[in-house]
Amino acid sequence: MRLNELLRNVKPIAIQGSVDVEITGIEIDSRKVTAGNMFVAIKGTLTDGHRFLDKAIEQGAVAVLVEEMPENVSKDIVYVQMASTEAAVGKIATLFYGEPSRNLKLVGVTGTNGKTTIATLLYDMFRKFGYKTGLISTVCNYIDGRELPADHTTPDPIELNKLLAEMVDSGCEYAFMECSSHAIHQRRIGGLAFAGGIFTNLSRDHLDYHKTFENYRDAKKMFFDELPKSAFALTNVDDKNGMFMMQNTRAAVKTYSLSRMADFRARILECHFEGMYLDIDRHEVGVQFIGKFNASNLLAVYAAAVLLGKETDDVLLALSTLKSVNGRLEPIASPEGFTAIVDYAHTPDALRNVLAAIHEVLDGKGGNVITVCGAGGHRDKGKRPLMAQEAARMSNKVILTSDNPRDEDPQAIIDDMLKGLDAQKRKKTITITDRREAIRTACLMAQKGDVVLVAGKGHETYQEINGVKHHFDDHEILRSIFSENQKS
Repeated sequence: MRLNELLRNVKPIAIQGSVDVEITGIEIDSRKVTAGNMFVAIKGTLTDGHRFLDKAIEQGAVAVLVEEMPENVSKDIVYVQMASTEAAVGKIATLFYGEPSRNLKLVGVTGTNGKTTIATLLYDMFRKFGYKTGLISTVCNYIDGRELPADHTTPDPIELNKLLAEMVDSGCEYAFMECSSHAIHQRRIGGLAFAGGIFTNLSRDHLDYHKTFENYRDAKKMFFDELPKSAFALTNVDDKNGMFMMQNTRAAVKTYSLSRMADFRARILECHFEGMYLDIDRHEVGVQFIGKFNASNLLAVYAAAVLLGKETDDVLLALSTLKSVNGRLEPIASPEGFTAIVDYAHTPDALRNVLAAIHEVLDGKGGNVITVCGAGGHRDKGKRPLMAQEAARMSNKVILTSDNPRDEDPQAIIDDMLKGLDAQKRKKTITITDRREAIRTACLMAQKGDVVLVAGKGHETYQEINGVKHHFDDHEILRSIFSENQKS
């Protein structure tokens, strides 16, 4: 594609060289540049792409997108200067790949919790309806059943548009994607045409990146600010930020709630570990999920499907057949008669929601709750004591352990968590740095009718220690421990 065509949706500050040149690809990683490519220099949080201009040119770049013109320029290279290369690259990438999002009904999901569940269940539902469908999520990316590994919640804008173009080429009519605060703030979704957006909820997360809760909140809001008039904006009004997100959107605002007046409403009629009975817009439906937060997630799925034109009865039938997303409130029965639950909860709010769901099922049955949890290294340290507080407040016993310590000392992370506990809560808390040993200890403590919650990693199949990812799967560990106990 010619460079002058690629620049039609952006406003360069300056151009040096002829834009009548063929571009064979776009890259933000100089190591991936090949002959005929355009290299985009982005000032990232860890490194500045302008440092690698010479490397990109050596690799064969014929054009570069920059924020700062280099002192020494080559007459053989086209230099395009932008106010923000980060804001421009998405718009350029979407043109290069044929504006794939305009050939799909693309729905984005944002919020602190529930993004993966809602996006994945919508993907599963629309495949059940018979449509070829795509998914972009934390757990995995899918093109109508074909699995592609996911390295980030939302890929960079070039990979994202390439992925969406593959979906279009494969005949997909719908695509559902998680939109993380990082991706919105870094303009990874810039230039995409969304048919709809969904807001789940907002609680403390990613303050290591955003620095303040207000910055984090405003990054989420940017997604709705930029939705087109033709899209829908579906928001959870049970969350105090639900309507704040809608203040400046041009999209058609629709609301959902478990407790307030809204366009779409639901309530829990009955709850067991095997599932719940819900009343959704005066229709009873049995689902294979538990917990108030999952009722909210399922209501969002229902509402989005209806807003996309599906019939209510068809949506409810499909909803009743959907299964839990890997590592999200996933029960594993033990031979000893207690229930282990694996969940990705890694924020105070998510942990509170999961424990509340467990107590809803245990209500009046007398079982104890034993929680195993930790906190990730090199992430928002402020949430560590809050995580411990929630675990201790809502559990009979707590074992603090390692999550993904990354380059931090695991014991130092646990010490930060302990700072959130008073003397009374510390009495019910023990610390075991080795995660496998912590899970094994929790299982040994559990009696028939109890629940062991293993929180924090969910779908992850690794543990990152000193920058190295070691295979570690909470599901596998639990089943191995169950097997060992049976043999002993």
